[in-house]
Amino acid sequence: MANIIMYTSTTCKFCDKLKVFFKQNNLAFEERNVKLDPKYAQELLQKSGGYGVPVSDIDGTIIVGYNLPKIKSALGMP
Repeated sequence: MANIIMYTSTTCKFCDKLKVFFKQNNLAFEERNVKLDPKYAQELLQKSGGYGVPVSDIDGTIIVGYNLPKIKSALGMP
């Protein structure tokens, strides 16, 4: 099982879509809302070089945005 950390914000529609994707595929993930905790915003900046969300950290692979082909690839999904 992959270790998934998802950086989100409160009003991000693509974050909501990505959470649905993970849940529909029974993938456990840790959500880190950058609006609710400034330390998560700092982590996000270090990992992705910016503050845009969603950002997924899948076993150390950083994927910026709602990019299902890259996310599926990182998860080993067809």
